Amino acid sequence: MLVMVMEDGIVPSQIVCQNCLLADRSGQPRWRGGQLRCGHAIRKLAENQPEQYECQMGFRVTNIE
Repeated sequence: MLVMVMEDGIVPSQIVCQNCLLADRSGQPRWRGGQLRCGHAIRKLAENQPEQYECQMGFRVTNIE
């Protein structure tokens, strides 16, 4: 599940992305092949963290299972 990482918790991506002009037709982030296509990868702070991305709107996005 793709989520937005905020200072005080996580938010499902569909809450934020449904209003984004860069989202796909269904209001979801452009996630393909394990990468966020509407953002860029950011450096991990620790090896055990999942990959994180920063979307064009400035939100941090990660895929958690």
